[in-house]
Amino acid sequence: MKVEIWSDVVCPFCYIGKRKFENALQKFAHRDDVEVVWHSFQLTPDFEPVPGESIHESLAKKKGVSAEEGRKMNDYMTNAAREVGLAYDFDRAVPANTFLAHQLIHLGAHHGRQDATKERLMAAYYTEGQNIGDLDTLVKLGAEVGLDAAEIRTALTAGTYAEAVRLDEYHAQQIGVRGVPFFVFEDKYAVSGAQPSELFSEVLEKVWDEFKPAKPALTMVADGPACGPEGCE
Repeated sequence: MKVEIWSDVVCPFCYIGKRKFENALQKFAHRDDVEVVWHSFQLTPDFEPVPGESIHESLAKKKGVSAEEGRKMNDYMTNAAREVGLAYDFDRAVPANTFLAHQLIHLGAHHGRQDATKERLMAAYYTEGQNIGDLDTLVKLGAEVGLDAAEIRTALTAGTYAEAVRLDEYHAQQIGVRGVPFFVFEDKYAVSGAQPSELFSEVLEKVWDEFKPAKPALTMVADGPACGPEGCE
């Protein structure tokens, strides 16, 4: 079974949704037969960080509210994250454009380390106050999940995976993604948002029952004398 997930590294509901989906997947009897593919989606592709501006101020500016209201919004997300075991620290979070980070995730996928790369970036942003828009930081974080530091620097500098990010975003437009996280199961069923783990469990079971691999037909390699309901040959 294939599950494709569109998300942004700096989308707070995306990390929460990741955990809720993972909790459901952990309980799924056929989890080893599930392929999870992460796709890029930038909430604010043209975002340019302002040096010294806090995430509360940045959010407030985007929403057109006061900095205090921005803080309250982030406090709400912190409490929601805590329910799934995530310790968001928005006071330390560094506003960043995620274009390079998404390219790193594609590089991780190239080496079979996509989920580990995605997880490391989200943890770095939400809980550690690391700048995921900074090249040196991304090189360090990628190396921590087993990617080659020199290859990371070369790929991100050259934009090796830039087109892959844009292709993900184009595909999202084609299938009508308006917000993230957005989950697509076997190119047929979609779930939008950080839904409860119970709902993800239901969808996994439903899709598996519909698309589970058929048992291979038996191939007769020898046919000889035998007994059946009507007697023996």
